[in-house]
Amino acid sequence: MADVYSPLLNQLIEALQCLPGVGVKSAQRMAFHLLDKDRDGAGRLAAVLDSAMRSIRNCERCRMLTEEALCRFCASDRRDASQLCVIETPADLLALEQSGAYRGRYFVLMGHLSPIDGIGPSELGLELLERRLATERFGEVVLATSVTVEGDATAHLVATLAHKHGLRASRIAYGVPVGGELEYIDGGTLARALTGRREIVAHPEGD
Repeated sequence: MADVYSPLLNQLIEALQCLPGVGVKSAQRMAFHLLDKDRDGAGRLAAVLDSAMRSIRNCERCRMLTEEALCRFCASDRRDASQLCVIETPADLLALEQSGAYRGRYFVLMGHLSPIDGIGPSELGLELLERRLATERFGEVVLATSVTVEGDATAHLVATLAHKHGLRASRIAYGVPVGGELEYIDGGTLARALTGRREIVAHPEGD
């Protein structure tokens, strides 16, 4: 490729490959599109990207991405201050908000425990989390980490911190999706659903 494209075009294609899931071919298509079809869009992208890199940081309280010292979730007085949901990524926060089922506070780990990748408690901001558990009046810590070995290990560690401060820790339920038929559900998902099953309380007729 180095013998075909100009040095700057090579640099652009290589730079685009930093994006997740983007290989050489995809990077080439993006570069050609921006240069040939949408130079105005490329200029806007470059300007916004530069501004974002300079201005967006982690919220001082929950580690969500924001331009301010506190994100809008931490700054709002309309959130339920008795609940703290611990999640792995900003995308997880968006998913929970879109569900409309949670109105408490958040803490974003920005990852999960992964010793092989050098990600331990300090990389996840657990010192900051523990300070919040010690100083804020939470009644429950909701663990919403991924359903993986690493996610489970992370949830267990955070639950241990919550119990240390006398707080209730709960794990969000995983299992059969709404509208799902059992014959098409994988064994691991069914096992989770069975383990997390809840009692059905029957009401007398007429109640």
